Amino acid sequence: MTVPNGPTIATVIPVLNEEGHIGKCLESLISQDYPAHNHIILVLDGGSTDNTISEIESMIEKSKQIDGPKIELAKNPAKYVSNARNLALNLLPPSVTHMIELIGHCVVPQDHISTRMNSWQKYELQSKENNSPLGALGVKVLSRKGKLGMFESWVEGALSSPLGSGAGQFDNFNTPGNTKIPAFATHLRSAVVDVGGWDEDFISCQDSDLSMRMIEQGYHLMRCPETTVSMAKRTSLSRWWKMGHRYGFWRTKIVIRHPKRISLREYAPWFGAILSAILYLASSTYWMIPALMYCTVLIAEALRSSIRNRRISLLVGIPLCLIMLHTSFSIGLLDGFIRKGKESSDR
Repeated sequence: MTVPNGPTIATVIPVLNEEGHIGKCLESLISQDYPAHNHIILVLDGGSTDNTISEIESMIEKSKQIDGPKIELAKNPAKYVSNARNLALNLLPPSVTHMIELIGHCVVPQDHISTRMNSWQKYELQSKENNSPLGALGVKVLSRKGKLGMFESWVEGALSSPLGSGAGQFDNFNTPGNTKIPAFATHLRSAVVDVGGWDEDFISCQDSDLSMRMIEQGYHLMRCPETTVSMAKRTSLSRWWKMGHRYGFWRTKIVIRHPKRISLREYAPWFGAILSAILYLASSTYWMIPALMYCTVLIAEALRSSIRNRRISLLVGIPLCLIMLHTSFSIGLLDGFIRKGKESSDR
């Protein structure tokens, strides 16, 4: 079959009220060293009420002036990420073979797309040798560029800690390998179509569900550290709490749908709480030991991060953010068994 002329790479960006970030995001994409004619940027707005649209329109004009990649803006009436990405499957030209998934509050280095595609070709050959087609390739996620505020530094410290990063989007990995959770993935468009696209029942964690279905269909998923995405994180305690709860809530929904996605380390706080309760009810003098061990590890991690980053406020911020993350995520895990999903307010 002859592939129609046109761009083969598309960057898909769902947005909602991203006026503080989307300009920098698009600026980094139109400044790529990758051939502009081979790249299209599709921004799908979910009903922004701030200046997001005007920021996007300004970058559309700027890209035209510098002969950059084409930027298209479309409405996403259903407003959620899964809806936007399914809409992109229908809106993108037939020539597009690979879709790069980004969000409005991130930026990428100048060689981002060229490095992505070089990595794709390399790992695609490895996948073919194993008789498993490469379906998605994730990248490494870093902190946003520029000076971080106090709370942002706390969040970054918590997410860079082994106690807060997990094996998913915020994993600080340094070697390529297989994964169930490719962050900001390049997806093979035909593979996404093959498994039916994104499940719109998932208001969050839609990418995790897609990845599990791709694995079940025999596709190979990988991640590589050759290029990165710099992402802005939460900037208030309330949003941090809500984010943790949302991730826990939708993790349960994913595990119910895909039991192989379960990670026992995510249930460690519940194991510790249950153990303490059993020891207490048994009148054991050791019932406080799990909590004391937890506090000791938090203090050690705070000291390590504070010394490494030369920021004394991390002595308070790291334990606070980790306790909030573990508590909200654990409550979210339980809540996922009880309630149906609804719109999140933490974005």
